[in-house]
Formats: sequence, C-alpha cells, structure tokens
Amino acid sequence: MFVKSFGAAKNVTGSCHLLTDEKDGSTVMVDFGLFQEREFEKKNYTLDFDPKNINYIVLTHAHIDHCGRIPFLIKNGFKGRIICTKPTYQLSKVLLLDTGKIMSENYKYELKKYLRRNEEKPRLLYDESDVLDSFDYFDPVLEYGKPYELKNGFTVKAGNAGHILGSSFVKISKNGKSAIFSGDLGNKEKPIVKNFDYPEESDIIYTETTYGDRNHKSFKESKDEFLTAITETLKNNGNVLIPSYATERAQDILYILREFYEQGLLPQCKVFLDSPLALNVTNIFVQNFSYFKDDEIPLFKKGDPFDFPYLNIVKDMEESKNINKINERAVIIAGSGMLHGGRILHHLKHNIWKTENALIFVGYQAKGTLGRKIVEGEEKVNILGEHYKVNAKIYTINGFSSHADQNELIEWINAGSGVNKGASKANNDVGHANPKYGKTCLVHGDEDVMNVYKGILEKKGFNVYIPSYGEEVGF
Repeated sequence: MFVKSFGAAKNVTGSCHLLTDEKDGSTVMVDFGLFQEREFEKKNYTLDFDPKNINYIVLTHAHIDHCGRIPFLIKNGFKGRIICTKPTYQLSKVLLLDTGKIMSENYKYELKKYLRRNEEKPRLLYDESDVLDSFDYFDPVLEYGKPYELKNGFTVKAGNAGHILGSSFVKISKNGKSAIFSGDLGNKEKPIVKNFDYPEESDIIYTETTYGDRNHKSFKESKDEFLTAITETLKNNGNVLIPSYATERAQDILYILREFYEQGLLPQCKVFLDSPLALNVTNIFVQNFSYFKDDEIPLFKKGDPFDFPYLNIVKDMEESKNINKINERAVIIAGSGMLHGGRILHHLKHNIWKTENALIFVGYQAKGTLGRKIVEGEEKVNILGEHYKVNAKIYTINGFSSHADQNELIEWINAGSGVNKGASKANNDVGHANPKYGKTCLVHGDEDVMNVYKGILEKKGFNVYIPSYGEEVGF
C-alpha cells in the first residue's frame, strides 16, 4: 500500500490523498479540494494522475478546500463513487453550487477584460452545470462507527471529526493493512456539533496541523472578547463587520448572538445575515440535530435556535445594497470568511475606512488572502479595484475556530495510541505515547507550523514525516 498527497502537502488547502493497493491497483482518494492560497491557485487546473483510475472518493466533509474540485475531476473522466455522510452530501450540494456560480461569474468578468485588453485568456475550472452533473456520483452511506465495504476490497470506517456538521475522519483498510485520515478535527469547546471521536490503531495516520503550533483561547474568553468588541463599537455608534464562512461559523455566530440577546447583553442594534448560502446551510443544520451535542438538541426540537428579534435575513442583492445606507449600530455577517469574494467586500469598502467601525475575524486567514493582509497590519488594501485605508478596529478571535488547537490535536492522536482520553487543555503534556501507528504524516498546515508539531510528536515517540506534493509514502 502507498499514499500520494496531491494537496494539503506542506500547505493548508487543496486536500487530496490517494491510497493505492500495489497488488491490484485499486484506489481510494480521500478528498479533492480547492487550493485557496493564491500561490497555489494554478494547481487547481493540474491533475498528476488519471481520474479514470480512481475507484472511489471518500469525502471527509463539505468545506470547499476538501470537496471543491470534485466537479473538475468528473469533467476529466472520473467514473467512480463519492462516499460520505448524509449531512456532508447535503452541504456539498449547496456549497459546490455556490462555488460553481462564483466561478462562472468570475470567468465572464475576466473574459471581458481579455477581449478588451488582450490580457491572458481566463480558464474556467467548472460551472454550475458541471456541479449538477457531479451529484449523480455521491453515495451518502457513511455512518459513524459502522464499517462500509467498497467493491474494490477496501473497507471504510468513519468517526466523528467534530469539525462541522457531518464531518468525519476515516480508517481505510484492506488485507490487514489500514490508514487513517483525519480530515479536519474540531475545536471541542464550540457549541452545537458533538466533540470528536478518537482513532483506532493503524499502520499509518495522516493528520491535519492547522493549529499545530498554538492553542486557542478558551471559548468563554473568546465569547467575552467578541461581546466586548461588539458593545464597544455599538457604543461609539459604529458598525461591526464579521466575515464568516457559510458553514458552521455563521451558525455559531448567530447562536452566540441569540444567547447574548436572551441574557440581555446585546445592545439594541440591527443584525444582518447577508448570505443566502448561510441561510441554506442553516436549514440543513435544523434538519440534522441528531449530530449535535446532547445539551443543544432540545433547542432544535423547540424551533430555530439561530433566530432572535434583532436578526434580519437578507435574501436579494437589493436588500444587501441597502445595508450600506446604515451608518451606525449594524452587525453585518457575510461571506466570504477570508475576504476573497462575496458580499462582505461591498460592505467592507463602505466601512473599513471609518474609525468608529470594527472588523472581527472569527476564522483562519490563509496566506495571500485579503483577510490575512489586514490581520498582518496592512494600512491600505485593494477592495474591488480601489484602495482603502484600514481605519476600522481589527479583532482576531481564534477561539471560534472550528479547528482543533495544538492540545486537542495531541489529545486526539495520543488517545489513538493508548493514552488516556480527555487530557487537560492547561498544557500539552498529555502523556508519552506508545504509538500504535507505523508512521504519522502531517498535512493540512503551513510548513513552519508542521515543523513545530513534528518536534512535539517526536518527543512523545511518534515516527513523524511531512510528505511533499506527489510524494509516495509506503506502508
């Protein structure tokens, strides 16, 4: 058996790992995501393997950096099946359609520039019709803890990754050999989705490392910081902008704002959810409350736990434009989370240059994105072709992340090695393992972060390796 990584190898996005049985050539691909760092965007058009030879894709979850190139793969000859949980299938449908629409719009815009200025002709990765074609290949058959046999002899067993609704880590086995792929692991302190399960032993394990070099603030601290940022801005009659991912993060933010309102902590204001995509995702959440923490299920049974009197749902573009006529005491939640597109950009250009306003980042900002530039302190930024001074107050609250931090990553992988589960978050000394993995491969992280995490795991006795793009790792 061997694995080749064609994404998230010494970088964060574009997750793709191809498992092959050398004896008969049978294959299982884990994820096929979109590269979102600007320096790797050209890789989205690259296929360093023959799609016709891929028997199955096992999709860990619906985030675009894990599923976002599937329509492109099908366009280029993939004829296999896509295996996932039911919520992952539901979320993938709405997220991929949205991505296909954005790609089509961007292509038309770039094509006009090409025709006017004779610039480089744009390429279209896929469009909405390609996305619709891809739905015929999905089989939402995975259930946590239940093995599922594939026709090529592999067995897939999913565990709850605790990252977003329906997210999984997977153990893939054949002829006494097995490999585990973490997908993305969740932050245990977050509301709504159940905490992650723990892995079994395997010959090799591929684990994400997004926050392998640091720990989040506690969720309570993050909520307090979030409330302070909002109340201080509203007290100064400013607007609050929250760039948010449509899946999980937007729902978490609404859930927290509803709590603040019910506790009498949220000052009077207008809260706008300006994301049709997030609205569709929220409806999927309400249909799948069995995946949520037990304490939260009664709220979902009673009704919509994301709704409260200050909330305004924005459905069309005209309503979105009207938000920018509001000069004070508005809280605007819109995509995209990294500011690389979406309605948030229009709100940003109307608000970022005003000192009384605030911009609150509640998620990871990949290298090269506008969000990362603002977080790193750029004083002037380009938004939709114009330059604006960054005068608004900038907040970065990483405790809302849907990714596990360093302690949680160590807890997860140590528990799979026989160390006690549920280690303290106070420090990362969660015991030295007798690792039950032949090799631990680090993926889905910046390379400098991976090196920090690698050093920690090696001190605990793990055999750690960081694979490069396209490199073959045998077991």
